[in-house]
Amino acid sequence: MTAESDSQEEVFAFLADPATHGGRKVQRIDTHAASVFLAGDRALKVKRAVRFPFLDYSTLERRQRACEAELAVNAPFAPEIYRGVVPITRQAGGKLAVGGAGAPVEWAVEMRRFDEKRTLDHIAADIDEALADALGRAVAAAHAKAPAVAAGAWIAALGSYIDEHVEAFRQYPEIFPAAETDALAGASRAAYKRLVPLLRERGRRGFVRRIHGDLHLGNIALIDGKPVLFDAIEFSDIIASGDVFYDLAFLLMDLLERGLMPAANIVLNRYLAEARRTEDLDALAALPFFLSMRAAIRAKVAVARMERAHADEHPAIGRAARSYFAFALRAIAPAAPTCIAVGGLSGTGKTLLARALAPFLEPMPGAVILRSDVERKALFGVGETEKLPAEAYGGEATVHVYGKLADKTRRILAAGHSVIVDAVFAQPQERVAMAEVAKSTHRPLRGLFLTASLATRLSRVGGRARDASDADAAVARMQERYNLGALDWTRIDASGTPAATLARARAALAAP
Repeated sequence: MTAESDSQEEVFAFLADPATHGGRKVQRIDTHAASVFLAGDRALKVKRAVRFPFLDYSTLERRQRACEAELAVNAPFAPEIYRGVVPITRQAGGKLAVGGAGAPVEWAVEMRRFDEKRTLDHIAADIDEALADALGRAVAAAHAKAPAVAAGAWIAALGSYIDEHVEAFRQYPEIFPAAETDALAGASRAAYKRLVPLLRERGRRGFVRRIHGDLHLGNIALIDGKPVLFDAIEFSDIIASGDVFYDLAFLLMDLLERGLMPAANIVLNRYLAEARRTEDLDALAALPFFLSMRAAIRAKVAVARMERAHADEHPAIGRAARSYFAFALRAIAPAAPTCIAVGGLSGTGKTLLARALAPFLEPMPGAVILRSDVERKALFGVGETEKLPAEAYGGEATVHVYGKLADKTRRILAAGHSVIVDAVFAQPQERVAMAEVAKSTHRPLRGLFLTASLATRLSRVGGRARDASDADAAVARMQERYNLGALDWTRIDASGTPAATLARARAALAAP
């Protein structure tokens, strides 16, 4: 045991003593790099005197800098959690104190304590549509504030991670068979080589940023009903740098690996809607690689626990590592994309159907949903639920909206990702244009046109609240006069429940 660790043991004993915290019960949580002491509404996190290939906390000065870096990095993500950096000092009589005028013997990050059972890894099964939507918004907001960094070092490091994974996997052939390790390595290297020009261009455009770096569910807490990102990487500028999609991919992978496909799809679509960056549609080409890399990292981290775990824990660790490894293999070999257009008059349930179909379309995490109502709001620079005047629905604006839908569809399909386009598609030329877009990317268009009686549609549009659609009863009645022309899309009876409409749509899509 070193002098540094000896000194820390004294500090840890002091922080674990309820007397230090006014008699409050203390809970201690240890990780490989830190010890956290929870008492009352306060948490004190101390860096452990350790040195690993990726971090060095071996001296008091280094630990002080690490604490200050953690505060600087995380305060923008979670100002409601991070309070400051405090010294643990030795007073004149030799006693230790939190703060004070004595000589610092250790440093700690002081945080507001939150319910540690309310991190999203503990309540993953409770992630509903509303929370998934809030997650997408939270990540988009964090990335909007993140500063851009030089991309070159991160892009080079990303390639080196592949070799590091292979080296780690080869040490455990009983968990990672050699043939599968070789297959993952080959596919990953090929994908990386193909994507380097895209990543460099993303860097030039400012989308390689100082990201969270460790954005899994365990590092997101539900506080006052809102998801709050915390514990971002502070010990390595390289590991904490990356394309914003690489950061997002960690969260998506964690949701998908747990079988939470609808939540992952909502997060992706909300993120895209909030960011409003058309360039992100091109970046979908990198998402399979990013998902695979994030899963491979988790597999490597999981299996590394074998070295210090009791033999009884090895089977469970092996299963977890194997699950992440299997995910990495699936993600790196994505299926061909699908192009679906969902048309129908207002109130037929187009948006509900699109959202129900999207999570289960390959590649992961499901289709990007393009909605004409949302595109129209973006065109006029207003929020999704802000009502537009009637003139915003004139012929020229509508042509522009459908043009944007076509352009975005082309980009998404060219990136190898699936798309569902949600619009009325009342005009034959609008349907023909969408078919031409799909054909230009060598993908067939599956067109679905939903139908329901006027009474049903009136009931539905009258029950909407805080929705992107501005259609009301007057619009629904006016649409009854539309001449749809020759309709070669599959008609879907949408007069029943959303589940019934979904079943009919799936049956139609499954047909040749």
